[in-house]
Amino acid sequence: MIHYGVAMLVYDRHPFTEFTMESQELRKAGLKVTHPRMRVLEILDASHSHLTAEDIYKRLIGHDEDIGLATVYRVLTQFEAAGLVTKHNFEGGQAVYEIDRGKHHDHMIDIETGKVVEFINEEIERLQREIAARHGCDLVDHSLVLYVRQKKKK
Repeated sequence: MIHYGVAMLVYDRHPFTEFTMESQELRKAGLKVTHPRMRVLEILDASHSHLTAEDIYKRLIGHDEDIGLATVYRVLTQFEAAGLVTKHNFEGGQAVYEIDRGKHHDHMIDIETGKVVEFINEEIERLQREIAARHGCDLVDHSLVLYVRQKKKK
């Protein structure tokens, strides 16, 4: 067994026989279980932040993985199409990716540091539904990104 982060890869006579939650997710999404897909999914799943393709690539290199940057981009595109990840193009930055865990949340971006904070606020959600209803609409989906700057200390 080889341990990488939180996921466990189990190797036997067939090097790509992996029995993990990640492999089940890939199959459920209609994707063949391959080593590059497994590794990218494990890195995203273990991350507590939004990652660029380059971030994922650097982590792969840090684990002595021979997976190229073009492969990382290709895998991320496949994951996005399959609904496994969400791609965000926050203003002024590179595309970042996160596992789609099925729970809606909004984002706050510090414009000086690039730090991304996820938050859930039921009052904001309620107000958005009310605004849509006032205009004779049902809210189907939305994306809210707040661009912020830390307050200066006095």
